[in-house]
Amino acid sequence: MSTPVIFGSDHAGYALKEQLKTYVASLGREVLDVGTNSLDSCDYPLFAFKLCDLVLEKNSLGILICGTGLGMSMAANRRPGIRAALCSNEYMARMTRLHNNANVLCLGERWMGPGLGESIAKTFLETEFEGGRHQRRIDLFDTL
Repeated sequence: MSTPVIFGSDHAGYALKEQLKTYVASLGREVLDVGTNSLDSCDYPLFAFKLCDLVLEKNSLGILICGTGLGMSMAANRRPGIRAALCSNEYMARMTRLHNNANVLCLGERWMGPGLGESIAKTFLETEFEGGRHQRRIDLFDTL
């Protein structure tokens, strides 16, 4: 079986997270959730860091959701080894996997409808890294 897709959100991304978990599970993927588990106000970096640690431990992919996706992407990219991408459409999701080998997708519930969220997540999860010349560039993330 493939590695799990790991989900995390703050209160502003909770509803979209719950919907996307169900959708991703319907695609036959195992789902793990690091929280939050309610609409109560919470601090998004805590959930971003939990998710990033698991993504690295399990060599898996993650999906982080907050109101805009911006805060989650900033927090996630603080972790070495994480390449988090805020994507607003399927093209961005495809290209960040193909060329950047992104391992975390960031989404914003406040500007995205559920259908678009599903389509972006599916594209992200189904696209494989192209490698080749792109690996050389990714290697520079950790060496410069």
